[in-house]
Parts: sequence; structure tokens; C-alpha cells
Amino acid sequence: MHAERSTARTGSRAAAAHRAGAFVIVLHLAAAALGCFPLVGASAQGGYEGQWTIEGRRDKPALYLTLTYGDEGRGYGKNTMGFNLAPEHLQGLSQAQMMSAGSQVRFQIVRDAGVLNCEGWFKDGRGSGHFTFAANPSFASELRGRGYDEPTERQMFQMAMSGMTLAFLDELKAQGYAQATLGQIVRMGTHGVTIEYVRELKALGYTLQSVDQLTRMVDHGVSIEFIRELNAAGYKDTPAEMLVRTRDHGVTPEFIKEVEAEGYGRLPLEKLVRMRDHGVTPDYIKEVKAHGYTDVTVEQLVRMRDHGVTSEFINKVKSRGFTNLSVEELVKLRDRGFDK
Repeated sequence: MHAERSTARTGSRAAAAHRAGAFVIVLHLAAAALGCFPLVGASAQGGYEGQWTIEGRRDKPALYLTLTYGDEGRGYGKNTMGFNLAPEHLQGLSQAQMMSAGSQVRFQIVRDAGVLNCEGWFKDGRGSGHFTFAANPSFASELRGRGYDEPTERQMFQMAMSGMTLAFLDELKAQGYAQATLGQIVRMGTHGVTIEYVRELKALGYTLQSVDQLTRMVDHGVSIEFIRELNAAGYKDTPAEMLVRTRDHGVTPEFIKEVEAEGYGRLPLEKLVRMRDHGVTPDYIKEVKAHGYTDVTVEQLVRMRDHGVTSEFINKVKSRGFTNLSVEELVKLRDRGFDK
């Protein structure tokens, strides 16, 4: 399952999607409902517990489950994680119950690492309640059999919430990734790395070996769609680290097309990153061209932008009788405070 989550203590930028069935509930949870159950962490009997809420997604046919729980053992107050999931993954909860005039409900969310046992209240598609987590001993045994350390209860809980599966671990091994630590596996799950992402990366020619690099790519928004768009723009087989750098610096396929349309051809990604970093936008290029500077190199554009040579500055220079100045002359005038 492709999980989407947000964790208060990590601020993870991972945003992830799940392809689910065609069922949507529009749910606006009343603040009062959230106070029905106390916020707790690991219970005295062992096992994590806390609150759940469910709402519909406006942008896709799926439900959105939010879990709020304490983690007192690590000094944290409240943590929140969210998942997209299909209604059929809520075992024991029917559409009729969710849309009822008011009913108590009990249902389960079954994952490889364990089960979330949920109870609460639904009325007119609005619901919230309490959950407890029960770890799956067989999953822990399978992890040990694959060479991983004995998981803690917290790790089991995290893997259940992120939807970590044994099939995912087997896929990493089959693709030749180096054996990861259990901590790395947990981190992959909580940051949104899924089996679908790994498989689609391989289909695009990427086997990174390092699971940390997989997590880094997801964290920085290097989606499969982004890679495909770069491929279509002529940047095939871009190294993984360059993909991250390109995404981080805002070099989008749209930016690439606009720069190319201004007559700069297919520039190397590193040059496009430099342009973006220094504020050389397609609009800036057009403004410079409008003043007759049509054969300016990328480095000249960067230099002009860095030194504050704007369209307004060029207009001011011209209004004082200075015409046909070179790029370097414009920069020198600006540096000397000519417009002050």
C-alpha cells in the first residue's frame, strides 16, 4: 500500500499516494469528537494506542485515516500519522454503518506487522474513536529469518502504520540492494518509500543499491512522474543525486521548456540549476531581450541578475542617454550606484 503520512516530530516532506477503490466520504470531524477518548501512548499492558479519525479525499477515491498517539518513552507528546486507504481495508466496517444516523463501530486494519483494533462512533459519515495495536509475532519471526534484528514494539507499530510488507523487503533483495538495518527499513516506511516506487524506478533503469538513497529521493520529491517528465524533455538516465538536486532547486519540466523556447536549447541540468538558484527566470530573459540583449549567455544572465541589473535599471540608464552598453558596462554602472 502506498502510504501518505505526516509526523509532527520529523516534519517529513514525504507526500505519497495510494491507488484505492471508487468510494468517497466527505467528512468534517467536529472538534468535540476528538475529545471523546484520552490521548495515550504505550499502554500499561504493552502495545500502542491512541485516537483515529477518518475522512474522505476530495482528489481521489479513497479514505484518509489519521492516527494520533503518544510516545512517552521518547519524550514526545503527540504524534500524528495519516494514510490513504480503500474502504475494504477497514475490516468489519460497512458503508451503511459509516453513513448511519449514529452507531457504535468496531473494525480492524490488518497489516503485515500487526493489527490496529479500532472502536468508536460514526454518524452521517463522521467518525472518530480509539485504537489499540497488536503486533504480529510471525512478522517479527520472518524479519529475523531475513537477517534483521529483533524489532522493538515501537518499530513494529511504525511498520504497521506505514504498511511495510515482507514482499517489499524481498523486492529490495531481488533487486540487489545492500542489506539494510531494521532502523533503515522503518525509516523507509515512515518516509513513504513503497514497493511500487522501487519497482517503477527499476523499470526506468534505476537500481540504487543504497536504501538511504531511496529514502532521500522520496523525501526530496523525486517522483516517478518527475523522472518521466525529465526523460521526455531529453534528460534520460540522469544520476539519482542529480535528480534530487534538480528537484530541490525548482528546475521543473515547465522551466526547462520555457528556457529552451527563449533560444537556449537543451542546457545541461547543472546550468539550469544555476539559473534557477540565481533568479534567472524565463520572464527575466524576456525582459533583457526586450532591451536588445538577445545574445546573452547563461553566465552573463546570472551575472546581471546577481548584480541587480533589472529592466527598471536598464530603463533608467537609457533615460540618461546611455545606450548600447555591454552587459559588463551595465554591471559596473549598477555596482557604482548609478541609479541612486
